Formats: sequence, structure tokens, C-alpha cells
Amino acid sequence: MVRMLPRDPVGFLRSEYEQLVSNELDWKLRILQGPSSPRCIVDGKKVIMLCSNNYLGLSNHPKLKKAAIQAVKTHGAGSGSVRPIAGNMDLHMTLERKLAEFKEAEASLVYQTGFAANSGLIPQLADAGDLIVSDELNHGSIIDGVRLSKAERAVYKHCDAEDLARVIQKAEERSPAYQRILVITDGVFSMDGDIAPLDEIARIAHDHGAMVYVDDAHGEGVLGKGGRGIVSHFMLKRDQVQVEMGTFSKAFGVVGGHVSGSRDLINFAYNKSRTWLLSGSHPPAVVAACIAAIEVLETEPEHVKNLWSNTDYFRKGIQNLGFDTGASQTPIIPVMIGDSGVAKKFSARLFEQGIFALPIVFPMVAKDRARIRTIMNAALTKYDLDEALLAFEKIGKELGLI
Repeated sequence: MVRMLPRDPVGFLRSEYEQLVSNELDWKLRILQGPSSPRCIVDGKKVIMLCSNNYLGLSNHPKLKKAAIQAVKTHGAGSGSVRPIAGNMDLHMTLERKLAEFKEAEASLVYQTGFAANSGLIPQLADAGDLIVSDELNHGSIIDGVRLSKAERAVYKHCDAEDLARVIQKAEERSPAYQRILVITDGVFSMDGDIAPLDEIARIAHDHGAMVYVDDAHGEGVLGKGGRGIVSHFMLKRDQVQVEMGTFSKAFGVVGGHVSGSRDLINFAYNKSRTWLLSGSHPPAVVAACIAAIEVLETEPEHVKNLWSNTDYFRKGIQNLGFDTGASQTPIIPVMIGDSGVAKKFSARLFEQGIFALPIVFPMVAKDRARIRTIMNAALTKYDLDEALLAFEKIGKELGLI
């Protein structure tokens, strides 16, 4: 009898990784050596940063750094526990109070990350017998949160309010009826920089008794009064959008996720959302820096104004060169290339010219929709942007794109 050798239980790890490499779909990490600033050092090279989510430049703001250092002195390096047990510091409560005031909501709850907010709260809001209706281009953290739910799912065409209404109307024909319908959308879509028609989504949801959940990670600090986000941008009332989710890791310049809404929503999440219940709370330095970031947005409006000035300037410049910027309406400005290989070559040449902007290729976007995704920053100067535009023009001509 031939003895069978045991199968290698982890052999698939290397083979799948090697396949990613052969298809040029693996991530090759570059190293940021120093702060995230408009001009920084990446892999030992001085470059202009055009791919950071640090929209307002707050990650290196002196007030945030000072607050973080002071919190370590007064509260230590870590919280020591999850918040429901012994890790709920006065700083955490202060942050949530200030965030709710900033968002003009009854209450807010801070999560460890934006991903934790979506994957932890969405499955609790919709269960068996419910329906989740999601935009087809929603972020992966929303997709994972939906998958964790026992609810049924439906998808509507990207930013298409008429199709959303069609999906909900069809769902209402179901027998027995769904107990709850939850509509979920990104506020600003991170690949194309377009804005969800949240006013229309909220109206349709209201007409059908559905809840609305918006992921405003890329809208905070960018849209609305003083950077308050997409709910403010559309001047919607709090009862029109039941869950406004966001993150401190982009325009706020730090890290962490959060949700804002009614006191009932926050009480519910306190007790039901396992990513919050079972994860260690943020260290004092992080919490204090987040508080300082909110205070900066409230007292220094020039950051949001500079961001939009740079956005308008760069988008116009790129378009005048003959590039297509897709559906962008925000500081996320994709420079459409088409072919993934060409986009990767374009990005590599940009880096050689001192411009750090990454290619976005399949499977993150369709195979023929590869692009260089540029993201504006309030701290960039017109000199920085002109230098970047010259590089785009030079390489665009080299590769026969313009």
C-alpha cells in the first residue's frame, strides 16, 4: 500500500502570491521617510505628494502634534483595555462630544478605524428578513459589512437615484414584506471623486420608509459648511440620514472611524457593534490629536478654502493639457489612462520626475479604466502644482496620451 504524503496546508499562499506578481497585481510598498507633507521623502527621493488622503495637511499641524505629546504626559501611552471594560478615558468622551457638536448630531461614537465602523455596525442594522440596498461602487469595507449581515442584498446602478427607486419598489412587492430596508452609499467615491446624490437618495428612502447610511470618509473636511461633510453639503436634516459614518484618517489627519446620528443609534451601537466592543480603545495621543483636528477645522477655515482652490487649479490645468478627469467633482482627481500597463509606466516615470502619484488598475477599477489617481492637499503651493503639471505634460507626450 502506497503511503500518501501529507498535503502542504499553506502551499497556496506562495502560489497565489506569485500569480499576483506575474499579473502585476501585487502591491509594492514605498516608504515615507518623515511626515506626510506636500514635499516629502519617499524611498530616499524628494517628491511632491499627490496621493495622500491628508486633504487639509493636518497630520503635521503643530496643534495636533502638541496635543498628542501633552496627552502622553497626562494619560500615558495606551488606554489599557477595551472601552466597555476599563479603557474608556475622559479623552474618548470629550472627542465624541466635540465630534457630535461639529457634525450637528445628537451623538457620535468613535471606532478604531473606518473599516471597523462599517464591518461592525452594518451587520447589526439589518438582519434576516431585512434588505440592504447598496451602490454598485461602494467601498470594500461596506461590501464586507454587508456580507456579514444575514439580510438579503440588492445593488443599484452607481449614483443612479432612479435605479435606486426601482430596486426599492421591486423589493416592496415581496411577500412577506421586508421588516427593514437599509440604503447604503459612499458620500464621495474614492476612485472617481464623484459625489453621491444624497439629497435624492434621502428623499426616496423617506418615501419608502427606508434607513440611509452614508460613508462620508472622503467628504469630511472637504464638503459642507466648514468641512462638516456631505449631510451639511446637501443641507439635509438629521432625520433624513440616519447614519453618517466617517474617519479621522483622511482630512482630520490622524486615524480612527466614527458614526454620528441620534442618541438611539449610538446607544444601539454601544451594545451591539462587536468591532467596537471587542477592540482596544485608541491611545491618548491619537484621541487628543483628533480633538485638536476638530478644533482646527472650527477655527481655521483657510484649510478647506485652500484645498478647493488647489483642486480647481489642478483640475483645470490637467484638463487643459488634454487629459480626461472622469466624473471627478472633488479633490480626488483621476487622470484617466485606460491601459493598466501604461498607467503603471506613467506612475513610475512621474516618480522619476519627483511626483508621487499612484496608478489605480484592475481589479480596483475596470480593465480599460486604469488611471493615475491624484489627490489634492490644502498645503500644496501653486509652484508645487505647476511642477506636477509640467511632469504630466512631459510624460503624457512621451507615452502618446496627449
